[in-house]
Amino acid sequence: MRWAVVKVALAVTVMVVVAFAVPLGLVVKEMARDRAFSNAERQAATIGPVLAITTDRAQLARAVASAETGPGGRIGVHVPASAKGAEPVGIGFRRAAPQDIAAAVTLGRASIAPVPGGSALLQPTAVAAGIAIVEVYVPDAALTNGVTTSWAVLAGVGLALIAGSVAVADRLGTRLVRPAERLARAAHTLGRGGLGVRVPEDGPRELRSAAAAFNAMADQVVQLLANERELAADLSHRLRTPLTVLRLNAASLGDGPAADQTRAAVAQLEREVDQIIRTAREQKAQTRQAAAEAGCDAAEVIRERMGFWSALAEDEGRTVRIAGADRPVRIPVARPDLAAALDALLGNVFRHTPEGTAFAVDVHHAGAAGNSVIVLVSDAGPGIADPAAALRRGHGGGGDGSTGLGLDIVRRLAESTGGEVRIGRSVLGGTEVRVWLVLDEGRAPHGVRRGHRLRRRLRARGRRAAGRA
Repeated sequence: MRWAVVKVALAVTVMVVVAFAVPLGLVVKEMARDRAFSNAERQAATIGPVLAITTDRAQLARAVASAETGPGGRIGVHVPASAKGAEPVGIGFRRAAPQDIAAAVTLGRASIAPVPGGSALLQPTAVAAGIAIVEVYVPDAALTNGVTTSWAVLAGVGLALIAGSVAVADRLGTRLVRPAERLARAAHTLGRGGLGVRVPEDGPRELRSAAAAFNAMADQVVQLLANERELAADLSHRLRTPLTVLRLNAASLGDGPAADQTRAAVAQLEREVDQIIRTAREQKAQTRQAAAEAGCDAAEVIRERMGFWSALAEDEGRTVRIAGADRPVRIPVARPDLAAALDALLGNVFRHTPEGTAFAVDVHHAGAAGNSVIVLVSDAGPGIADPAAALRRGHGGGGDGSTGLGLDIVRRLAESTGGEVRIGRSVLGGTEVRVWLVLDEGRAPHGVRRGHRLRRRLRARGRRAAGRA
């Protein structure tokens, strides 16, 4: 597709350049010829007034010398004989043939005659003895003066236009091809069993729609597989009770070949059921990990959960505002985990603020390279007196009847991506919980990476200290 776009742009640009450059080149050549003969006419016009006054050879020679421009030797004057038997007067350099001079006299207006090395402009002028002819020599070099340079400029401009169009077409083709190639690679990866693959939703509108449809399909595949494996695990667990009864009954059969075979079959069946349960657990864990690696559309999850909580907000007379959830925002978090974190935050708003208190949920990209996503949940309630204690409360419990487990869920979600949770004062006047989710932990802001590493070291020290105790 990329080379097809380049070829189309190249063909169209070449046709346009040829359509304009060829006529312009011919026009430039014609203008140079007209300019050369116009200069010749001006030179001939300077001799006309002198011929009207006198036909004296000396005065005409001085007039020809003063009218010469450039290298000289280009103007000649043919004056007819003043009386019968007299010789015609010739002044300057004369190159035109006698028949061309006679034709110009008969014609009575300026004409052009070919001469060796160029052309001659023959300008008739009336004098007392008849018609005099002023001849101006125009060499071939003067007829093409500047034409080669103009053609070179036109060729350079045409080549520049062609190169520019090819470069632009290549960039446009790249923008079209790269999203399509990513979509094709993701489809192959999903076909080979890579459930965590997802496609960035960028490029042209049609390819963005295709990427969104592919991501939705992949999410649905993961969900269907999870449901299937959950069902397999559930069925396996259900088999344990009748299997236990069967094993007890087999143990009471006594001795004998039939009893031994029955007990062996029951033991084999129990081992198979245990293997099915272990396999189902492993596949469930893999599915959950794939869902976390694939991430989810934070904007879609926010719209879905806000649709759920908006009914209760309407009953309590709360004003709800959502911002930044009108376009896809993919984050490296599993959809159920993000939904649980949002439910925890919104549940805290309803639980710890009076009825009628407004709240808002905002989501937007952050960081210099847009490598982070911030989810803000703010309200107009009384606020939190000690935000640091509220974040620590999930580890032990607080004295105000709140366990803090909701904020702990949110904190663990943010730290799983390399981000963090901050509590502050919102623009609405109440609490603002800022959930910082890092899209790429290697490119996270320095403060976030440092804080995340420090918290991990502190937790590791705590675990080691508990182990020594």
